[in-house]
Amino acid sequence: MGDGARTLGEIGDDLVHRPGVLPGKAHGWFRTWCKRVWQVRGGGLYALGYVVAFVYLEITTIVDDVLDAESVIGFFTAELIEFLFRFLSESLVNFVLALIWPVFVLQYRAPWGALALGAAFLAFPRLIKKPVERWLFGAPLAADSETGPRPDGE
Repeated sequence: MGDGARTLGEIGDDLVHRPGVLPGKAHGWFRTWCKRVWQVRGGGLYALGYVVAFVYLEITTIVDDVLDAESVIGFFTAELIEFLFRFLSESLVNFVLALIWPVFVLQYRAPWGALALGAAFLAFPRLIKKPVERWLFGAPLAADSETGPRPDGE
């Protein structure tokens, strides 16, 4: 929670004093968040599915809220506070929905959803896991090489 508060303070400071640096920093924040989720959710297909589902749900929530605003000025004045509270509550819902992402895949145009989930389960360790870990950690994990510590220091 402390890291989140520090990041939020940093975002606010950058937004006011140096708005041009936000896009460059956003990638680092997103990567740090993905790394934490990856480690907490087990570093497999479920973790990747959670990240994809949560990001998709959050983006659709933000886009829907912005499109529902009557005007840009109205959005930034009266609706900004309401948007923040509504976004926080919808983020909690998105968190729960992202946890059960396999259910949505299974329900997608049966039996194609089940086949897609099975194919992803088979393809993930062979094709997807190592590139994702390289992006997150910068090098193969110690479990893959069996030598040396993990790049994140553990």
